Amino acid sequence: MFKNLVRASLCASLITGLLGATLAVAATSPPPHAAAPAPKPPLRVAFVYVSPIGDAGWTYQHEQGRLAMQKALGDRVQSTAVEGVAEGADSERVIRDLAAQGNRLIFATSFGYLEPTLRVAADYPDVKFEHAGGYKTAANVATYNARYYEARFLAGMLAGQMSKSGVAGYVAGFPVPEVVQGINAFTLGMRAVNPKAQVRVLWLNSWFDPAREREAAQSLIDQGADVLTNHSGSPAVAQTAQANFAGKDVRVIAYQSDMRAYAPQAQLAAVTLHWGAFYTQVARSVLDGTWKPTPVWGGIKDGMVRLSAISADVPAAVRARVEARREAIVAGRFKPFSAPLEDNDGLLRLAHGALDDASIATMNWFVRGVIGSVPKP
Repeated sequence: MFKNLVRASLCASLITGLLGATLAVAATSPPPHAAAPAPKPPLRVAFVYVSPIGDAGWTYQHEQGRLAMQKALGDRVQSTAVEGVAEGADSERVIRDLAAQGNRLIFATSFGYLEPTLRVAADYPDVKFEHAGGYKTAANVATYNARYYEARFLAGMLAGQMSKSGVAGYVAGFPVPEVVQGINAFTLGMRAVNPKAQVRVLWLNSWFDPAREREAAQSLIDQGADVLTNHSGSPAVAQTAQANFAGKDVRVIAYQSDMRAYAPQAQLAAVTLHWGAFYTQVARSVLDGTWKPTPVWGGIKDGMVRLSAISADVPAAVRARVEARREAIVAGRFKPFSAPLEDNDGLLRLAHGALDDASIATMNWFVRGVIGSVPKP
């Protein structure tokens, strides 16, 4: 009898233990058909372009940057672009619509988009905005730009050694500091190899106007320029150089994109812009929660701007001289805006050292050798 009671007690304990273990496993295990966690939605990124994308030029290079970002980050981002957006009220409407549609990172890629971007940003504090070329920031607005003037100096050195007349023509958009920097650096580069060189400037007061760009380029050729360059958005200047290549041996240093498709014989080189790595970095920082409204001003060292596609007919000695100066810029041994700097009215602007970033960023005067003037705002 006693043995039977012991056996019964042991069986009861065993059953209780097994039941408890089963319940514990059931409590901690997911249901057999539980849904997997929902994937995190992609970061929606929008780009606003001032001109059509086309196949070369300012907007085209930004579009290549967008595509590079999309490729690098894959399904972590979903990007879109709106092209041909005029500066002013129209740009504010487009930027506001993009924010309202759920884009959480917006790149505004033209100088005249700054104030509209700031107004929209104030109404959408959870959206991050990046403005190209601006000089104002906010809690959710950063600015970015490239030191185009570094490659412009190299382009000027190339032009100065290849020009037969010693006169270059520069088709310029608006008289903002970024454009003035480029004109001055190009002139300083030319005069570094040819102290008597001159650069003639014609203003468009437009970023993208192919007909007027073509007209200005031809006018500069008629004034004796045998090398052209520009700060405008279409291939018209390169096309004009090509049209004059056979008769007047006119060459062009393209801007923004390699323009050999438009000037296969006339192009000497191209100052090209590269945004892919930067756009990828910014989008990744938003995804990671580390984004801050920090202004960025990158140069040759950062890969944002290059002197590219140098023509095969440029002599090796000329290439070597330009390359040596490029290496000096990257290493910090040379700065394009180094003393002595005299303006084209004969006033000494810098006696020693080099201009600091604040002085470069507000540049509104031409160096000696520029034929033309900076219009007042």
